Amino acid sequence: MSIRIATFNMENLFRRPTAFRLSNPAEREDVLGDFAKLVTLLDLPVYQDADKAEIARLITKYRAFGIDPQNPPLIFINQSRPGKGSGLFKTSGSGKNTTVEVTAKGRAAWAGWAELGQDDLDLDTVRNTGRVVSEVDADILLTVEVEDRLALERFNTQVLEGALGRRPYPYNLLIDGNDPRGIDVGILSRHPITSVRTHVFDTNPERPDQRLFSRDCPEFEIQLDGSPLVILGNHLKSKSHDDPELRLAQARRVVEIYRAALERTPHVMVAGDLNDDPNSAPVVELGETDLRDVMTHHAYRGLPGTHGDCKSERDKLDYLLLPPPLWPEVQHVGLETRGLFAEGIKSFDTVTSKGNAASDHAALFVDLDL
Repeated sequence: MSIRIATFNMENLFRRPTAFRLSNPAEREDVLGDFAKLVTLLDLPVYQDADKAEIARLITKYRAFGIDPQNPPLIFINQSRPGKGSGLFKTSGSGKNTTVEVTAKGRAAWAGWAELGQDDLDLDTVRNTGRVVSEVDADILLTVEVEDRLALERFNTQVLEGALGRRPYPYNLLIDGNDPRGIDVGILSRHPITSVRTHVFDTNPERPDQRLFSRDCPEFEIQLDGSPLVILGNHLKSKSHDDPELRLAQARRVVEIYRAALERTPHVMVAGDLNDDPNSAPVVELGETDLRDVMTHHAYRGLPGTHGDCKSERDKLDYLLLPPPLWPEVQHVGLETRGLFAEGIKSFDTVTSKGNAASDHAALFVDLDL
């Protein structure tokens, strides 16, 4: 039986944080940095005067107090039914003259959270994402950066089947991970998904008070004719506000999960966006097991990268890593780049700008004889 397995960072299906769509990278990093700072401050058990002043400054800077459908804020404070004296802050004035006063004494004094403002992706973008998925036509597709399981199901039925007229996937699964921006790791499959194990609760050995995985490392078990296939789905810590030690700790834990899964079946793959190049410490850590990258197989003849213009190994972020029993079964390895809009890339005729590109990642796939 020939089976195609793929991984694709889809950069969300229908809605995406507005900050991610800013064309100026420095401006985007500034927003994400302020968001991380605000989340950290809001989690403090007690707000000192300096903390309150900084929280108020950031709320004011991003209009995080307002709901404006025509001009939504890049960062928003979502308060759960703030009653009199029970919210995080109060405002006075209006428009540009609005002032913010933090009234809560600490995290326990209010219920709510900070979130990145989101807007809808253009229909052309959604269809181009669907076009990549339909052209790859994988039997099993690991989906990286998708909002939730219902979004995955709607994409499956409304875009793949409805708009593009392709056969939908009978199985899809996603467990919400640790990323507050709503970018999760899921799976679409034409074969039954018999079980899933989540690792959202794993803690960082160096920082026991923190969750280890930025998203999750779900173990999806797929029923095939022979031995079951386990796919470890990954989206390791990004290089935005980089923490290479965290990414390395995540990779080391993936190695442990991989070895434990081998006790259940010899067919265990590590797949997804590792957010680092083949010579980086996290990827080398994974390579020191018996796992091998499909893009190093003699069947692959494509570009060296999977992100941006894909011209260099430094642009390689996405991986399908196979154990020894599956390596001899490789028939073909491919990279679908036509959803990208980048110099030197031949795009789909419907991809006319970065704004309507399917993603800034290519879809990587491998055909196996199982």
